[in-house]
Amino acid sequence: MDKSDASLLSSQTTPIAITTPSTTTSVRANAAFVVLLQNKDLHEMRRTMRMLEYSFNQRYSYPYIFLNNKPFTDHFMTHIRGMTKADVRFGLIPNEHWSYPDFVNQTLAAANRRQMEANKVPYGESESYRHMCRYESGFIYRHPLVQSLDYYWRVEPGVEFPCDIDFDPFKYMKDNGIKYGFTIALPEYVSTIPTLWDNVKRFRQQYPHHIAKRNSLSWISYDKGDSYNNCHFWSNFEIVDTSFFKSQAYQDYFELLDATGGFFYERWGDAPVHSIAAALMLDRREIHFFNDIGYRHGMYEHCPENSELQLKCACDPADNVDWRSYSCLRRFLEA
Repeated sequence: MDKSDASLLSSQTTPIAITTPSTTTSVRANAAFVVLLQNKDLHEMRRTMRMLEYSFNQRYSYPYIFLNNKPFTDHFMTHIRGMTKADVRFGLIPNEHWSYPDFVNQTLAAANRRQMEANKVPYGESESYRHMCRYESGFIYRHPLVQSLDYYWRVEPGVEFPCDIDFDPFKYMKDNGIKYGFTIALPEYVSTIPTLWDNVKRFRQQYPHHIAKRNSLSWISYDKGDSYNNCHFWSNFEIVDTSFFKSQAYQDYFELLDATGGFFYERWGDAPVHSIAAALMLDRREIHFFNDIGYRHGMYEHCPENSELQLKCACDPADNVDWRSYSCLRRFLEA
C-alpha cells in the first residue's frame, strides 16, 4: 500500500461514534448497516437507503458503514450523507485484504477464469467478484469500522425493502440469542464450487470440536454430510452476530478454505461459505428466518404472505420465492 492509500485508509476509517436518539437509547444494539460497494453504485444505493430509512431506520437511526477497495469520491459521500440523519462512515479496504495471497498461482487462476467464462458460469470471468467473495468471507468483520460492532446488517445497492419493519431485528437477535438471520435461501451454482464440499469435509475431520451438537447438517446435505445439496442463505441480506465470524471455529474454517485457493481457482461465493459455517457451527436455534422483513434482490423476492404482514407491505405474494420448487426454505424449516 503506498502513502496515498495509507492516508486514505486513515481518513476513511475513523472509528464510528455511535450516537443514539433519546427515544431508543435504552434499546438500541451496538450495530450498523454495512455496505460493500463502489462509487458507480451511488444512485442504486441512494434508492435502497430511501426505502430502508422510510421502512425502518428513521425510527432507530442505526449508523451506516460504507466500504470500498478504492477511495470514495467527495460527490459520493456528500450524496450518501444526504439520505439519512444517522451517522455515516466511509472506509477504505486494506490492499492486503483485496489482493492475491502469495500462495495463489495467478496464471492458473486466470486460465480457470477463461474456462469458466467459456462455460458461461455466472461471474466466471470476473476477478473483482472473486476478491469480493473472499473479502466478505474472511475480512469484512476485521475492518476497523466493523470490528467493534456486536451485529451488522449487510445491505447491497439496488435491493428493495417493500414492507414496514416495525421492530428492531438487532434487538430481536440479541434478546433471543440468534447469531445469523436471513430472508431467502436458494441453491448455489454447482459449477462455482466443485471442490468446496471436499474441503468442508476435511474441516469437519480436523476440527470435530467446532461442530455444534444441534447443527443443521440435514439442511445442507441429503446423505448425512457425504455430499452437499448446494443450499445456502442468500447472503446479500444477512444480519450477523459478529462474535460468530470472530470465533476460533470460523477462523479455523476460513483459513483452511482460503489456503486451498478455491476463491480464485474456482469461484467460491461468500453465501455458501457463510451458510455452511452457520449450518455446522451454530445451534439450530441460533439461525432465524426473518419472515417479517420483505426483501427483493434482482429477480428474487421474499414477500410475506401472512395477511397481517401484507397490510404493512407493497409487494405481491405471487412473486414470493419461498415456496418455489428450487427454494431451500421449506427444507430449512423442516430440518
